[in-house]
Amino acid sequence: MTAQPVAADWWRLYDDPVLDRLIEDALAANTDIRVAAARVARARAMLRGARADREPQAQINADANYGRQPAIQRFPGLDREDWIIDAGLDVAYEVDLFGRVSRGVEAAEGDVGAAQADARAVRVAIVAETARAYADAASSAARLKVANDIVGLLDRSLSLTRRRHQAGFDTGLDTARIAALRNQRAADVPAIEAQRDAALFRLAELTGRVPADLPAIAAERADMLILDQPIPVGDGAALLARRPDVRAAEQRLAAATARIGVVTADLYPRISLGGSVGSTSTSFGDMFGAGPFRWLLGPLIGWTFPNQSKARARIAAAEADTQGALAEFDGTVLAALREVETALSVYQHDLQRRSDLQAAYEEAKRAVEITRVQQRVGSVDSLALLDAERTFADANAALANADAALSGDQIDLFRTLAGGWGPPESDVLTGRRSSTPTDDGDQRDWSQNLADLSD
Repeated sequence: MTAQPVAADWWRLYDDPVLDRLIEDALAANTDIRVAAARVARARAMLRGARADREPQAQINADANYGRQPAIQRFPGLDREDWIIDAGLDVAYEVDLFGRVSRGVEAAEGDVGAAQADARAVRVAIVAETARAYADAASSAARLKVANDIVGLLDRSLSLTRRRHQAGFDTGLDTARIAALRNQRAADVPAIEAQRDAALFRLAELTGRVPADLPAIAAERADMLILDQPIPVGDGAALLARRPDVRAAEQRLAAATARIGVVTADLYPRISLGGSVGSTSTSFGDMFGAGPFRWLLGPLIGWTFPNQSKARARIAAAEADTQGALAEFDGTVLAALREVETALSVYQHDLQRRSDLQAAYEEAKRAVEITRVQQRVGSVDSLALLDAERTFADANAALANADAALSGDQIDLFRTLAGGWGPPESDVLTGRRSSTPTDDGDQRDWSQNLADLSD
């Protein structure tokens, strides 16, 4: 590992165009990302509404009624039954003396920041899960090859033991033991095939496809997805600044703090400057005459006093929400540090485990080769060969499983370290999607795109 900062597009370190395209498709079509984008859009709409409170509010009203008026409300000689037409324009502007509007805008801005950070966290998770599903499929293919090789090796040993038995050099018990070991290892093959299918099905879901539409090229890799170069890990301070879960918790704390100011403003008078113009007439033709026209200007003051218990209860609730947001922020920071330390520890220990298993594999391979030679010259019996074959098969399978674990460890490490990555927000909000393969023709185009990427 190195102290260099983690690349934003860390998956490109694997230099696999297929993986690059799958992640591109996942970012464009994954349903969880679409949900996160919708939440960002909603938060931004709420922010626009909060900012609109800073502007004058206008309302137009009009009504027309036909009815009978009391005689005391009509001049002598006028009909008591007639149309009454009224229209007006009311304008009001709240003077934000006590910060209700400005603090409301601050709270809405915090909600937008939290929604954006949550969307980034979803994208980080989807990228990691897509890479993991692709790596699991590749690891399963590699483990499947190892399992088939072990079965083939045991088939040859079983054939040799049967010939020796027919020649009278070995007993039927030796043949049965080799056959039992061969069948045990053959039973591993269907389980690995099922794991590979499950990984491909996950990959289809993550990229917004049904399993049948996943391009065949996504399943062609048959070697482990493991980096053979030091992994950049950066520094701890930059990590906390990058991780979207920490940023989301910070923005929620800011929003909760701002809401204290919103409800505190209810303890004081709410002052607005207002005006109204209008006209009331018995016909549309007289609506704009000088007689029925009216206007007025003046301040509007509203104040809930002296009973402020409800407002103070809301303040106490907002303060409690802020304390909860602060605790959530502290917990998120601690969890982030724990995740990084855990991922680093697991990766380092699995590296050591893989090194030990590699040494065990080499020794087991050497032992089985020596035992075969000794059996041919009659210096050891078939039981010794059986033990050597079993040890080699176990070492081979364990090494393949260790490689698969390392592949997952690297992706976990990248997920915890490169948490701040995200594509341009315009792509997220618009849901822009590149073309995806759904049939043979699309798959040919996709393969050509991969060739272009490779060039």
